[in-house]
Amino acid sequence: MALLPILRYPDPRLHTIAQPVGSVDDEIRQLVADMAETMYEAPGVGLAATQVNVHKRVVVIDVSEDKTGLMALINPEILERSGEQECEEGCLSVPGIYEKVTRAERVKVRALNEKGESREIEAEGLLAVCIQHEIDHLDGKVFVEYLSSLKLSRIKSKLAKKARITA
Repeated sequence: MALLPILRYPDPRLHTIAQPVGSVDDEIRQLVADMAETMYEAPGVGLAATQVNVHKRVVVIDVSEDKTGLMALINPEILERSGEQECEEGCLSVPGIYEKVTRAERVKVRALNEKGESREIEAEGLLAVCIQHEIDHLDGKVFVEYLSSLKLSRIKSKLAKKARITA
């Protein structure tokens, strides 16, 4: 397994729309393993392949307290959304920034697992938010882009300043 470099917003590669995975093979399983290791090390609860500059529709998520609930979602698609919730979100590609975003409270998703088996998942709460957040990455969207243009401008300035300080 290997730690993968995470792209930082506003890197334009984060806006690349991920391509569907044709078949779940050893290469995809290795990608899932590397992404999981990267996510846990960061630490985070979700990571999309787009964030590590691999433009395939692959997501890893683990919202469990003890890090035993790893899920791989390959070619995920949201079938149903219901309700509404406002949650504070963060992102490994936008380090140190946390903002409230409105999302569906419940989602039903179809995806392949790392064995290539199709499954449907009904999720609510944090898991639903995480699934929506990661699928947004696959569609080339970062959570801060849901915010007002003023907030987004301030975030970009803050990140640019932080990048200059650490450079």
